[in-house]
Amino acid sequence: MDNRAEVRDFLTSRRAKVTPERAGIPAGGQRRVPGLRRSEVAALAGMSVEYYAKLERGALAGVSAGVLEAISRALQLDEAERAHLLRLAHEADGSNAVLRPRRRPKQWTVRPSLQWSLDAITVPAILVNNRQDLLGVNHLGRAMHSDLLADPVSPPDFGRFIFLDSAARRFYPDWNLAADMLVANLRTAAGKDPHGKGLHDLVGELSTRSDEFRRRWGAHNVRIHGTGVKQFRHHIVGELTLAYESMDLRAETDLTLTIYSAEPQSPTAHALTLLASWAAAATQPASG
Repeated sequence: MDNRAEVRDFLTSRRAKVTPERAGIPAGGQRRVPGLRRSEVAALAGMSVEYYAKLERGALAGVSAGVLEAISRALQLDEAERAHLLRLAHEADGSNAVLRPRRRPKQWTVRPSLQWSLDAITVPAILVNNRQDLLGVNHLGRAMHSDLLADPVSPPDFGRFIFLDSAARRFYPDWNLAADMLVANLRTAAGKDPHGKGLHDLVGELSTRSDEFRRRWGAHNVRIHGTGVKQFRHHIVGELTLAYESMDLRAETDLTLTIYSAEPQSPTAHALTLLASWAAAATQPASG
């Protein structure tokens, strides 16, 4: 991906999101563009408008941490956005190369010890890479994501499922939120590994085949996928409200383990028990 274009589009999109009221400055009459003017960002960041305009055009190579922090404050960037801007700056001067994830073989498989660890988890657990391919599951995770795993493409991925498979509209009661989160995860991954061919190809495919994806990709939103609560609607057990915890694997730096859990004695906890029974029955060999 073109670093200068990424910087330009990211900073422009962040500037458009900050209103004068949020920034605590006078609106100053009619505006041709949403959000702040370049001159206003420059003033808030304590630099000349000429210098900020140069940075917004993509010239981040060699920019100091202090300047990046000043821009982050002026644009009111959150933690994920600050990290993304820093990665773009590192990419501009070449220092990001040492931080990129290792290239993974096309047919990566889960190590036996890693699968044993997944299987020891009694709630749904999944393993994904930065491209949001589903690379590993435990027994309950497989049952929970049976719609996704029905796709014959290997490995299945959440991007194609959400944007190209009609089953996703049922599985995610708030489909728009799921779509926003997926694209923000992919945009964050692109900042970490801007030259990753697999991710680049996926973005190209989804941009071509889905207007919903293309619009979201153009928004340049990023996020940190760490913890929270998600809603699902499983075709067997119905509504699920699951807390999730996501963690990077130290031995596999570009893989993320996500574990889902339910509040004890809640309807979702009972639904997971039912899901486990259904999954066990589904794997039993036919009698006779």
